[in-house]
Amino acid sequence: MLFRTQSAAVYGIDADLVDIEVDLSPARTESDSQPSVTIVGLPDAAVRESRERIRAAIANCAFFFPLQKTTINLAPADVRKEGASFDLPIALGILGANGDLGAAEDLTDTLSVGELSLDGRVRPVRGALSIAIRAREAGIKYLLLPEQNAKEAAVVKGVEVFPVTDLRGAVELLGALSSAPERRPTPLHIEPSEVLSGADHYYVDFREVRGQLAAKRALEVASGGGHNILLIGPPGSGKTMLAKRLPTILPPLEFEAALELTKIHSVAGLTGRAGLVSERPFRSPHHTISDAGLIGGGAIPRPGEVSLAHHGVLFLDELPEFDRSVLEVLRQPLEDQQVTISRAAMTLTFPASFMLAAAMNPCPCGHWNNPIHECRCTPLQIQRYVGRISGPLLDRIDIHIDVPAVRFKELRGSIAAPAGESSAVIRARVIAARARQQVRFEKEGIFSNAQMSARQIRKHCSIDSESERLLESAMTRQGLSARAYDRILKVSRTIADLEGSDEIDGRHVAEAVSYRSLDRTYWT
Repeated sequence: MLFRTQSAAVYGIDADLVDIEVDLSPARTESDSQPSVTIVGLPDAAVRESRERIRAAIANCAFFFPLQKTTINLAPADVRKEGASFDLPIALGILGANGDLGAAEDLTDTLSVGELSLDGRVRPVRGALSIAIRAREAGIKYLLLPEQNAKEAAVVKGVEVFPVTDLRGAVELLGALSSAPERRPTPLHIEPSEVLSGADHYYVDFREVRGQLAAKRALEVASGGGHNILLIGPPGSGKTMLAKRLPTILPPLEFEAALELTKIHSVAGLTGRAGLVSERPFRSPHHTISDAGLIGGGAIPRPGEVSLAHHGVLFLDELPEFDRSVLEVLRQPLEDQQVTISRAAMTLTFPASFMLAAAMNPCPCGHWNNPIHECRCTPLQIQRYVGRISGPLLDRIDIHIDVPAVRFKELRGSIAAPAGESSAVIRARVIAARARQQVRFEKEGIFSNAQMSARQIRKHCSIDSESERLLESAMTRQGLSARAYDRILKVSRTIADLEGSDEIDGRHVAEAVSYRSLDRTYWT
């Protein structure tokens, strides 16, 4: 007897349907008299091992495992199948072919995924949101998912999601779905607006940072225009503390952005029971990370840190300590907001539109230009240290800001002095600036000032003669490079947006010039 079920496989952040065909045939020869299970369709080791898990799960749920020769085909046969997510649909296919699902001839209107334990419990899988979206596109009516994954898939409209905890529960659910409409179970429903409305409850706040007004302002400008930022200062000056509070002043996630971000985290297995990812991510990999860990990789590529930081912040602490080859792979995602990984089996593209925040010491000992501690590094040592960061990478960082050591008066004054601005106050200005940019670039396919091309800079960043003379003087006196010219204009446009100004004046340009520390002549 032949029985068909539906499942799905995740490649990249998208899912493809997999038809599972189960055929039970009697033994034809004496050598076939022993029951056997054969899985075809390019299964990997985890899929082939599912035979024993499924056999034990069916037996322990008080069902009868067929004694006939069982052949299982995973179609399309020319695409490799990996992982244990096919356990549940294969088990349902075997039970259907064996007559344990009633009079049903197939389950083509139902898609199921899940790993089975030996006792029949259903374990969570990766990529549930991508599978739900693909099921909706294919017109599949019912979706059976492990209980831990059902919440994230339930935000997708147009498909009925049912959580299952074990194999016997899945069989009973299928029986209930085939009954009269008034007796059918109610699918899980999650309202996205309710999930997003309860988001953005951060445990850190800019009010907790004392002093460092210039650095706070630079982070506000970076957030207002989506600019990458580099914090330069001695150890203990608060660079990491400032960077960790950067997501608290970014605009809240919209539903489509949250959906795309959840797909990435679901494929990486990072969602769990949380469902929709509603807060902007903050990823801070260690400097020993490999290029595959940063960009993504594997035989069937998985997303790396740059994709997990999509719509959020990627923080690289101690930037010169990262391997140079690792830093160089950042150039493509910083430029294109996506990363393409090519393997022999396939080529996949992951979104990677993140804001880069990096921190570094000014020299190997960390105390160059520090009035409190003496620096013993030679100019050659300082030049070599800063030279670990390539020019093309620095060219993609719009803001370089010095973060000096906090003085005792600022720390001591924290007891009696009023607190600084909270993240909510700063965030309101950032949201207003982003709204102006959204109107400006409505028909141009970009979303922030940092994404402007040279043509768009000439169109939207015109300056008066006074500002032009100021910029020319800064480039001559401070040794600013030609590549810094466009960056200064982009940042000037963001500063003007934060002030609600349609025109860029000299104050905006002067502040933008001050954010180019590494372009000044004293580094050489």
